[in-house]
Amino acid sequence: MKQVAWLFKWLLKAAIFFTLFAFALNNQHDATVRFFFGRQWTAPLVLVVLSAFALGLLIGILGMVPRWWQHRRDAAIAREAAAAAAASLVAADKPPTAAPHGL
Repeated sequence: MKQVAWLFKWLLKAAIFFTLFAFALNNQHDATVRFFFGRQWTAPLVLVVLSAFALGLLIGILGMVPRWWQHRRDAAIAREAAAAAAASLVAADKPPTAAPHGL
């Protein structure tokens, strides 16, 4: 069963690769991206699409970083609180050193 799943995963990866490869081969004509102030960039369409995708990934990652740092900070605080609580439970479980009931 594992071999069938492994084979299916590789077939899916190959299908995705060949689909993207065919897309790149079919879109080799030049595209012009016009920026502000008369600037422009002329490149094959597949590079323009790839650049837009990479720029979107970068913006998404940069937008996610502050929240990620906050979660890491909250997790560190929670770990410290859990360690302190565990230490207090261990200290509370120790038998008393004095005789019970004042005896």
